[in-house]
Amino acid sequence: MRKTHPVNALKKLGIGLAFGAATIMSMPTSALACTQMYMGKDLTADGNTYYGRAEDFGKRYLKHFGIEPSHGPGHIYGSDESEFAYTSPNTTYRYSYVRDHPSQWHGRWDAYSEAGINEKGVSCSATLTTYMNADAKAADPLTDTGIGEYSYGSVILGESATAREGVELLGKIIDEQGACGNDQLIIADNNETWLFAALSGHQWIAMKLTDDVASLNPNIGNLNYKVNLNDGANCLHSEGIESMPVEKGFAKYFDDGQFDVAQTYGEEISEKAMHSWTRYVQGRAYFDAPLAEGTDYEIKKDTSKKPRAKVGAMVNEMQPLFFQPGKSNWNTFEMIRAFGNRGEKVPGLNANTDGAYAIGTETNTEINLFQIRRGLDPEVATIQWEMLSRAAYSVAIPFYSALMTEVSPYFSDQTVSFDHCDEADIVNNEEPENSINYVLMDISTLCFENPDTLGVGVRAYLDALQNELIEQNKEVDAAMLAETTTEGRTALANKAGNAATENTYKKCKALLQEMRAYQKAGNFDQPFTPSDLNTETNGLKESITYAKDALATDPVTPDQPGTPEQPGTPEQPAKPEQPTTKPEKPGKSDTTTTVTTNKTNTKGGLPTTGDRFDGRVVAAFAITGVAVISAGGYFLYRRNKE
Repeated sequence: MRKTHPVNALKKLGIGLAFGAATIMSMPTSALACTQMYMGKDLTADGNTYYGRAEDFGKRYLKHFGIEPSHGPGHIYGSDESEFAYTSPNTTYRYSYVRDHPSQWHGRWDAYSEAGINEKGVSCSATLTTYMNADAKAADPLTDTGIGEYSYGSVILGESATAREGVELLGKIIDEQGACGNDQLIIADNNETWLFAALSGHQWIAMKLTDDVASLNPNIGNLNYKVNLNDGANCLHSEGIESMPVEKGFAKYFDDGQFDVAQTYGEEISEKAMHSWTRYVQGRAYFDAPLAEGTDYEIKKDTSKKPRAKVGAMVNEMQPLFFQPGKSNWNTFEMIRAFGNRGEKVPGLNANTDGAYAIGTETNTEINLFQIRRGLDPEVATIQWEMLSRAAYSVAIPFYSALMTEVSPYFSDQTVSFDHCDEADIVNNEEPENSINYVLMDISTLCFENPDTLGVGVRAYLDALQNELIEQNKEVDAAMLAETTTEGRTALANKAGNAATENTYKKCKALLQEMRAYQKAGNFDQPFTPSDLNTETNGLKESITYAKDALATDPVTPDQPGTPEQPGTPEQPAKPEQPTTKPEKPGKSDTTTTVTTNKTNTKGGLPTTGDRFDGRVVAAFAITGVAVISAGGYFLYRRNKE
């Protein structure tokens, strides 16, 4: 379990590292505190299924929402965390993605398509990092040719017409090439939702999730579950999932004789995982299924040399992966806000007052939540609620991503400068123009730095904005469901996405400017109250016009005078012998990023391939026995990402 390790140095470094190598590529690793959630449709107020994930990496880290176009047969999926490569035998599917900035992956543009929906209605949220135990690691180690989090989303969404196809393809790839990390991810369509787990180098399992359970996982690979390995309709797995550990002598079984997958492959309970268990306890309390302090868990001080938080939780026995929440009418707003949970319901583990870690941590970088309406046409069945900053002080925007062929120009694309992530003076130094990514980042930064004066009022305002987006999306959704043609749906999806983003941007930008003015004034006798917040109703004084704009006869044109033409897709710089299919972008080098504002993104116009190192957490790793790496070698940059 990776929670207490900033870097798992062996996971993606690769086995081919040799002394004196002329070139050593960095192999970024997964992060420290992602949280994955699932809520079956029998437990929700609207009868919809919800699932998603919060990514945890750093306080200020830029994420990009975009559309990957279809490619012809022969398209190659590569990786910068391993030697993995997969060549598509078919025409690929268009899909939405959330990716990292190229400057963080050696100038590559395809890094980590962690959340999206393809044109067939298949959605994916990836990944949640887990860990295998020493026996599993010795028997079936990770591979340097294996697929990992860098590539999961792209391969699944680019190649799969159904969720089951995605599971089968991913399993086949791991059978043949292995996995370069232990990960869990969720793959879904309009009829099925699957939880996939890469257990070891070549062993994997996928379970079809039922409609009557909830699930919460903060990077814990051995949460209890029972599954019938012979039920092919509901469970798919590698051929040797049980026979391999039996042969190697480390298979574990329940008291009733059933094979225990989680305990066979997952790590044992350890204090190293105390901050993951903190988030598990916080999440169970949020969903009204609390654990009992003193009986189920104990609060412990973190006495490590570099503690992530002051206190954590240690369970007294293993806990379940699936559980029953305390009520059965969870709504969209509550599911979105679950990712901003900071332990407010858990005395002693409240991040705001007790110094505990949290699901809604300051180092969240992106949060996705998929709302699935079972049985509907796959084009319209799934709504992607997307946040590109920390959930504690952010807002989720709705998208019909299966249909979208463009994203709003208010989403800065991957050519925007990464430099603002390093900005320390948020009050006086503004983000690049029309970049909702950076606006939400700056709002979060100011609130985390000033929780008492700014945080309460800003959170109330963002809640009001979130509720309006949810309510007005119902009107947009009615129009979407009434539309019968793909062409008409696509036009509405693009228009609605633009309208939702523009309304959110304008409200949040105005909010941020008021926050800056409040800070500059220097009078903190009274906490900040946004001028647009109705404190009596906890609503907005001036409602957004999302539904009106999306359903208007005339097209929505964002107020962006002087919008420059979007340049073509840049060349994908690749490590030696790595295949690449991207055309060169005229006039732009492989290593230079430029500040671009007012971008107009059209189908096929977004940069779509990538590679990342963390420009803020760059570290040169000492390799045992290597004092000097030969000329031309890279320093090893690592990425902490879950």
